[in-house]
Amino acid sequence: MKSIFTRSVVACAAVLALGAVHQASAQGLKKYESGTKEFWTNPPPDWFLGDETEAQKGLAPPSGPPTGASDAELAATLKKIKLPPGFKIDVYASGVLAARQMAWGDNGTLFVGSFGLGNVYAITDKDGKKQVKTVLKGLKMPTGLAFRDGALYVIDIDKLIRYDNAEANLDNLGSGKVVYDDMPSYVAHGWKYLVADKDGWFYVPFGPPFNIGIPPTSLSQIRRVDPKTGNAEIVALGVRNSVGGDVDPRTGKYWFTENARDWISDDMPSDKLNMISKLGEHFGYPHCHQGDMEDPKFAMGHKCSEFTPPVLNLGAHVAPLGMKFYTGDQFPAEYKNNIFIAEHGSWNRHKYQGALIKRVVVDPDGKNAKQEDFATGWIEGDQGYLGRPADIVLAKDGSLLVADDWAGAIYRISYAK
Repeated sequence: MKSIFTRSVVACAAVLALGAVHQASAQGLKKYESGTKEFWTNPPPDWFLGDETEAQKGLAPPSGPPTGASDAELAATLKKIKLPPGFKIDVYASGVLAARQMAWGDNGTLFVGSFGLGNVYAITDKDGKKQVKTVLKGLKMPTGLAFRDGALYVIDIDKLIRYDNAEANLDNLGSGKVVYDDMPSYVAHGWKYLVADKDGWFYVPFGPPFNIGIPPTSLSQIRRVDPKTGNAEIVALGVRNSVGGDVDPRTGKYWFTENARDWISDDMPSDKLNMISKLGEHFGYPHCHQGDMEDPKFAMGHKCSEFTPPVLNLGAHVAPLGMKFYTGDQFPAEYKNNIFIAEHGSWNRHKYQGALIKRVVVDPDGKNAKQEDFATGWIEGDQGYLGRPADIVLAKDGSLLVADDWAGAIYRISYAK
């Protein structure tokens, strides 16, 4: 059976009326002229397989269980997860297929977006057990969501939709109200993530519909959007594919994860952790990667010194997604204001890496950044996934919840002395 990811890409092909011209080299490698307007007006169905190299020929996203993991499989997997002393992991909820970004309602409802299925879920407690309800269906790709002032916000490729009084209407959220729609309709890298700042504006990333190329002027950027007025501003440029971020509680600055390009090698370039320190910063894409690597085709005379370097290089093809600053009190004091990152894991690499939770200790100004693996064990052998962490959210008691879109589950990581 095909994975959720594979099926979603096929769906993208149908929706986008694809028609880009595929060019094959003498070696039979897949190649696309992604620097042309024709490419991004009609992206190819296998956009992620563009510009293969001989060394990486044939690599493709792996197929996962379309119905998620069973409770028995989840229990077996969690026995293999390694954590620092004092920490433990258990299943918070299962049956949350393709789970992506999570957000808490005011009354304790956990809302969860999804990749490829068009669903939004609500997880509630009933008689001491978690109940998973699908509260929205049929959306394009509702990976990102947030909860603010009693309303659930869902971002669905090209629309930001508000559902008022959501927790009181889980059985019928209605059609919602579109509060912002100045967004391209590309599905590839069009899935998004929502982060609210102290003023109630949302940071929203806009990825280009290809691996590497000159992006349309409306993409490869991060915007800050006011859902009350529909006003927006561009706060960062040169961003390839960001599906995670958070506001630093110490400074109010926005930090975000970024997935670097594919099809150079197993070990280059590195994915990144970035911080926006001033309005309009350019983070390098498509000209420069990992802060010091000029693109072999799209450097176009640019030097990496022109662009904002990453706070931290996280590793090649680890696919960092959701992230959170730890502001709880349950973990030991040294974890306060640390960053936890959900690394989804590789596909454009012969030996997968990532598929773990990473801990980053860093100063408020982005200096002295250090990283270490916090929760590992979701990969067996070279390419055997047991799970793929996709997002992180803090619970009120200070524990961490982790969304796993491969297993269709939400985990809880807690600490006890």
